[in-house]
Amino acid sequence: MRIASLALAALLSAGLSAGSAAAQTPTAADIVAKNLAARGGAAALAGLKSLTLDGKLVFPGGFELTYHEVRAAGGLRVEAALQGLTLTTAYDGKAAWRINPFEGRKDAERMTDDEARSLADSASIAGVLQSAASEGAAVTYLGREDFDGTDCYKLKVAQKDGDEFVYLIDPDSMLEVKVIETRSIRGAVQVNETELGDYEAVGGVMVPMSIESGPQGSSQRQRVIIAKATANADAPASLFAQPGK
Repeated sequence: MRIASLALAALLSAGLSAGSAAAQTPTAADIVAKNLAARGGAAALAGLKSLTLDGKLVFPGGFELTYHEVRAAGGLRVEAALQGLTLTTAYDGKAAWRINPFEGRKDAERMTDDEARSLADSASIAGVLQSAASEGAAVTYLGREDFDGTDCYKLKVAQKDGDEFVYLIDPDSMLEVKVIETRSIRGAVQVNETELGDYEAVGGVMVPMSIESGPQGSSQRQRVIIAKATANADAPASLFAQPGK
C-alpha cells in the first residue's frame, strides 16, 4: 500500500508540475496583448494620429546628419540633412519616392514596390506586431531568447506577402528590444536587425528614442537618436505626396 501511495503521489506531483509549466507558457496572443498594454493601450494608440521625431542620424565613424521623421495615417516622410543638402524618403500610402541630392539628384524619383512595402511597414504608428491581426499576418510564439543577458520572449510575424519579422520582447517592460526583418528586395533576400531602447511616452504611447540598425551579422550600424518627439502635430497628405505629380 505504501509503494502504491508513493507511486500515486509521484504521478500527481508530475502532473501538477506539468500543469504549472503549461500555465507559465504564454501564447502569442498573450504576449501581443501585454505588449499593447505596455505601449499605452489601444485607446492611446488610436489617439496618436501623427508622430513627429527630431534628432540625429549617426553613421559608423561618427558621421552625423540631422534627422526629421513624420508618420501619419499610413504616410511616412524622413529627412536627413547635412550642409544644406537633404535626403528625403517618403511613402504616401500607395507609393514611395525619394530625393537624393548626395547622388546629384534634385528631382523626386519613384522607388520600387519592394522598397515601398518596407516603408509602408515603417509608416505604421502601431507597428507591424500590433497591426498583424488586422492585416491577416500570422503571429507565432517561438519561445525565449537571450538578448544582452535578458531572457526575452520571441515572436514571429509572417506577413501575407512573405516578409517576416522576429521580435524580442523584454519580459519586464513587455516592450520590443530587437527586431529581425527578412524581406525580398529586387529578388534578393535581405535580413536586417534593429535594436530599440530609451523608450519615452509620446501622446500616451511608448516610443523608442534610440534605434540602431544594420544588416544581420554586420558591425556597421547606423543609429537614430531622437531628441524631441511630438504627438499629433499637423501632417497633411501633401507632406507625403511626390512633388511634380
